[in-house]
Amino acid sequence: MPFFYMDYWYFVLVLPALLVTVWAQIRVKSVFNKYSRVSVACGMTGAQTSEYIQQANGVRTSLRAIDGAMTDYYDPRNNCISLSAPVFSHSTVAAVGVAAHETGHAIQHARGYVPVRLRTALVPVTNFASSISPLLVVLGIVMSMEPLAYAGIILFSVAVFFQLVTLPVEFNASARAVGALQDSGKFTPEEIKGVRRVLTAAALTYVAALFVSLMSLLRLILLVSGSRGRRR
Repeated sequence: MPFFYMDYWYFVLVLPALLVTVWAQIRVKSVFNKYSRVSVACGMTGAQTSEYIQQANGVRTSLRAIDGAMTDYYDPRNNCISLSAPVFSHSTVAAVGVAAHETGHAIQHARGYVPVRLRTALVPVTNFASSISPLLVVLGIVMSMEPLAYAGIILFSVAVFFQLVTLPVEFNASARAVGALQDSGKFTPEEIKGVRRVLTAAALTYVAALFVSLMSLLRLILLVSGSRGRRR
């Protein structure tokens, strides 16, 4: 029987990890929505917060508003911070926290933060590895070609490593964000506490993504090992 009809490892390993990811996504949306209703006393918007942190750190990055919610990101290719509507022009704890976090990424890029440089270098390799590795594993098992299957596993390991490198990048950006907000003296301790909660919830989504990648890698290894055992 083909291995994919007996792939109980998906249900044992990957599915629970995916459920953790769903929980993390629900959690971050809940926390973001909560603190999107809490205004900051100083009245600074997300865009103004980013501009202030950039100036304080001697960094200059372009800012733009984009559609959607929680679609914020920093693009090192054009040195641009994109902030969603609820962040760009709103003066809430959530807006300030997210804007500061994305500005933290810009500071990482400007300072040559090593994990960021490594992560950027891994992007094209990871995109290729993620798309082709499952196919190589399947073909290797179906065609009884172990080297092909293990080549797929090695390539998938690159994608897992990418997720691993992402963690220090995200945690460091959040640390820079909180530090910058505290140093500014413009935000109350309670507001800083709210920012920490927003950024911690967001960080959990990256931890969950790594968990899914690790369980998926383990699944592939067990599938290949199991197919080898059945041929003996």
